[in-house]
Amino acid sequence: MRYVVMPTTDIRRNLATEQYLMQSNKIELPFMLFYIQKPCIIVGRNQNTFEEINEAYCRKHQIVVTRRLSGGGAMYDDLGNLSFSFVVPADRRLFGDFKQLVAPVVTALHAMGATGAAVTGRNDIVIAGKKFSGNAMYTKGGKTFCHGTLMFNVDLAEVTKALNVPADKIASKGIKSVRSRVTNLMPYLDKQYQGITTADFRDALILKILKADSLQAMRQSEYHLDSEDEAQIEQLVAKYYANWDWVYGNSPQFTVKKRKHFKNGTIDVRFLVEKGLIQEVTIYGDFFGTQPVSDLQAKLKGLPFKHAQLSAVLEEQHLDNYFAGIPQEEVLALFTSE
Repeated sequence: MRYVVMPTTDIRRNLATEQYLMQSNKIELPFMLFYIQKPCIIVGRNQNTFEEINEAYCRKHQIVVTRRLSGGGAMYDDLGNLSFSFVVPADRRLFGDFKQLVAPVVTALHAMGATGAAVTGRNDIVIAGKKFSGNAMYTKGGKTFCHGTLMFNVDLAEVTKALNVPADKIASKGIKSVRSRVTNLMPYLDKQYQGITTADFRDALILKILKADSLQAMRQSEYHLDSEDEAQIEQLVAKYYANWDWVYGNSPQFTVKKRKHFKNGTIDVRFLVEKGLIQEVTIYGDFFGTQPVSDLQAKLKGLPFKHAQLSAVLEEQHLDNYFAGIPQEEVLALFTSE
């Protein structure tokens, strides 16, 4: 079986590579992909991105946010995570059968000492009752990929911070992720795999899956991207994974409520957002102002529900005309907070 080791640590490029190689006929089926990426969140195809992420935290800590082709829930990755993908011929009997498709990974992990690893529920791999792998599937053009994560040595504190969104802040019909107790895989592996890098763990795993005698023998099965591949992948990055319309604009309709009491009155603002754009803005409260808030609502309607755009428009307004006695910066902070 051929395999590809992604040359970058950018999740957007890695997902584009997966999509491109699945759609092309450059590699004979079945084949495997392995990728490691810098801190990022990948939301499922049918999810509301705004509802899944702590946007302010992600922006501050430069956590890349993107959307994948497959369904399922949101996942946090960093350089301590190894992602894998199996691309196989499409088979209705196999679609949704995660246990069968990830069996090579589970068998390899058993051989590396994690004998308690097992597929459970719909699409998770767990050990000692805790999840270390989430998996998802996508099928098109007679091919299916099953991809998943392996939390080898992930910063678990970041998982909660990056994915923590107040439950009462956003209401939508999106498919919300179910949070599970998670763990890293490293402590459950044999001593020889303790303290190694994620890349070394990747190579050891591939070695076990292919049953190769050495790294040199294993690498004879590796496929390397060429210039044609790179050009096609770059187009997919731009069209999908780095495209705000795909990542945020595909979110289902949802409402956002922001409310705060100030010395000179309470402001309660509601946004109705669809396809990432503000469809309606309603501002309530017991504040005073010389100008009707309907004028401000009209200025915000139609904007992308995005921090930069909201800030730019609001900073141009004399907000004291709408909310007398409430500092401009505090009103701005309320409207643009995540």
